[in-house]
Amino acid sequence: MTIRRAEVATRRPRAVAALVGRKAEEAVRLAPLLFSLCGSAQGLAVARACEAALGIDASAHETARTLLTDAEALDSHGWQAVVEWPARLGAPPRPAAALRDLRAAVSAVMPALYPAKDGLRPGGGVLRPDTAALREALARMAGWLETTVFAGPPPQDAVDLARWAARGGSDAARLAARLLSPDLAGWGACGTPLLAERSPGWYATALSGDRSFAATPRYMDSPALTGPLERQADHPLVVSVTERFGDGLARLFAARLADLVELPRRMEAAIAELRPAEPAVAGSSAPGEGCGVAETARGRLAHWLRLDGDGRLADARMVAPTDWNFAAGGPLARGLAGAAVRDRDDAVERVRLLVAMLDPCVACGIEVHE
Repeated sequence: MTIRRAEVATRRPRAVAALVGRKAEEAVRLAPLLFSLCGSAQGLAVARACEAALGIDASAHETARTLLTDAEALDSHGWQAVVEWPARLGAPPRPAAALRDLRAAVSAVMPALYPAKDGLRPGGGVLRPDTAALREALARMAGWLETTVFAGPPPQDAVDLARWAARGGSDAARLAARLLSPDLAGWGACGTPLLAERSPGWYATALSGDRSFAATPRYMDSPALTGPLERQADHPLVVSVTERFGDGLARLFAARLADLVELPRRMEAAIAELRPAEPAVAGSSAPGEGCGVAETARGRLAHWLRLDGDGRLADARMVAPTDWNFAAGGPLARGLAGAAVRDRDDAVERVRLLVAMLDPCVACGIEVHE
């Protein structure tokens, strides 16, 4: 049997409209409450957009801010590892305590950077890095990954991945064993271009010029894929898995593992570069418009906004990773169309696996019509 046609409809609430009419600092405070799954990245993207609109140069805070969003991305991947991945094996999710150590370490990052926890305000806060506290928090995150996700050293290539999966030392390894099976490793291949664009100017043009862009985003006139695979396409593990298994579930999962390996390394390098900084102030130009881009575990996020003469948001638009990966005709739809399945139940479970690898920020329902 094959899936003849796949239709994807996204009904993510357009909560960004709640930012309209707010002052810049208020909008930045509100964004993490509206989009709680990646609140730091959301607040940062709005802060960067406000800074662009107000002529604020907050470049002295970029390393610290990236550290915040990397820690948040690691937390998001960790949640997947102990909740979603066991579910795809038919096992109950781990108890909440399994995430306690990771989340405690992640929550220690902000105060170790900004004692007043004001790092996401427009212009940045008072940056006073506590290097010792940051390294302790990072060591706890890395230890959690080694114990809970990898149960030892992470796999280096496709051969090592297969050996690691066969040992079955963690839920992640057992899921890898399933995804490396011949009937699943290449399943769900979508052939969608990777979203390589990072320039705020590009997103500003797209979002401001077409109000429907967020609902039907296009990159080079085509749907595109964002997320771990786009970030880690050149990672040795992903390259090796792609060479052996091609596109599909195994490649997507390898990219998630590579992201988990690289995030602590990126954070370690960022900690070494940190320097104290003061809040930046607005330039002399009148309020205008601006766009801010931030990375989340799920992929690239962009906020565009326009300020009125009183410094309030007159318009606000955003495009999130789910808008890209779950667009009509996007990566999920393309990966499903024409894919082989054994029966209805098998179809549902395979779709759930592909959805888990693309990781939407909203609940997902699946309907099968025969």
